[in-house]
Amino acid sequence: MDALIFARWQFAITTVYHFFFVPLTLGLSVMVAIMETLYVSRKQEVYKRMAKFWGKLFLINFAMGVVTGIVQEFQFGMNWSEYSRFVGDIFGAPLAIEALLAFFLESTFLGVWIFGWEKLSPRMHAAAIWLVAIGSNVSAFWILIANSFMHHPVGYIIKNGRAEMANFFQLISNPHIFTQYPHTMLAGFTTASFFVLGISMYHILRKNEIDLYKRSFQMAAIFGTISVALVVAVGHIQGQELVKIQPMKIAALEALWETEDPANLSLFAIIDANNQRNTFEISVPRVLSFMLYNRFNGQVRGIKDLQAEYEKTYGAGDYTPPVLLNFWTFRTMVGAGFLMVLLALYALFLLRAELFKSWPLVIKLLPVKTNPFEHWTLLLKLFPFAIVLPYIANTCGWLLTETGRFPWMVYGLFRIEEGVSPVVTSSMLRITLIGYILVYGFLILVTVYLLSKYAKAGPITVEGEVQPSQNNGDQKPSLLNM
Repeated sequence: MDALIFARWQFAITTVYHFFFVPLTLGLSVMVAIMETLYVSRKQEVYKRMAKFWGKLFLINFAMGVVTGIVQEFQFGMNWSEYSRFVGDIFGAPLAIEALLAFFLESTFLGVWIFGWEKLSPRMHAAAIWLVAIGSNVSAFWILIANSFMHHPVGYIIKNGRAEMANFFQLISNPHIFTQYPHTMLAGFTTASFFVLGISMYHILRKNEIDLYKRSFQMAAIFGTISVALVVAVGHIQGQELVKIQPMKIAALEALWETEDPANLSLFAIIDANNQRNTFEISVPRVLSFMLYNRFNGQVRGIKDLQAEYEKTYGAGDYTPPVLLNFWTFRTMVGAGFLMVLLALYALFLLRAELFKSWPLVIKLLPVKTNPFEHWTLLLKLFPFAIVLPYIANTCGWLLTETGRFPWMVYGLFRIEEGVSPVVTSSMLRITLIGYILVYGFLILVTVYLLSKYAKAGPITVEGEVQPSQNNGDQKPSLLNM
């Protein structure tokens, strides 16, 4: 195996590790900020304890995200120096802004938030965590501006074999960013919501801190339902954009070998990539055209036609992404997404007594148990396990996004094989790849252990003592007492 293969594996593994932590950082920072804002506005101690508890889990996750993210940037220069030389003038601006503005903002005020509980006024302390949340999400925006250039290059000129920035405004207003960023941000909100739903239900079923965890569950249910619904909507819009700028990706994720009009949506297929055909397929007539054009007709170009066109445009070569990988990562992502939609709606169903208390007819149609968390415990036990669903969807979505661009590093401009460093050898990369897998694997285990340990331990009091498990069932607090 040559250096290119090992360099690709190394960057892929590092990216997947990093993206385990990014979405939770984006979403949980906002949820903790909302909790502390409720504490400031309502003066109820329970919200302060919520912010401290979920904030501690946020900190553990944030630390690991920073470690994995820094290594990625080193790989640009070490393993992909030719790519860095080609695109450095473009990437330099957004990544510098991300580091100097957004990352410094979030890291500085995260320190203020950690050490400022008893030193700042409640309003100033809440402002600190909001700046952390804003910094985290602005950081993702600038990184995705750079990534969007790889998918849809704009605002550049080619000079001396390099892409140089010609128009900064075009770069930051790239049409691709306006679907990619909302999709990523909302995926982060969804990840945080299911993280909070799962841990809250774990404690509710054990009758620990009933009031605190019901409030957390309620907040996450509302936040998560809105987020996951918007993820689906934005993903639909993203597909309609991709059919225009990356039609080969659409063809690959549908295993669509021949051009169709109208195009059918494939639900399941046995793919024979070597012979460019599907030996078995279950599909829904006309639905793919409807999804991409909002009408039940419309041409969707197949892989064979696109391959022939790209050979004429770019020269001989294989322009087909890994169809099997793209086909199943897309369906795994969508399947996990719709499972989350169902669970989020079920969470709202549990809260229906408060959500629809002003609508007697709805309550009559949806009878309410005295305590909905004491019934259907088998279904309730699904929530802790559902924490993994957004991680599955996020990972599959990221793999689909990047591998679906094959063979391009910068779409239509720069191929993957052109980007690898000429001085690195396969033996160098093999050794460091093994090292990354072992070190990151160990760090993942440590992170999961710490998150599990502190999630099970529960919140702490202001004095720092672990709050004992309590059965507050007799108090019957309102699920929406916010």
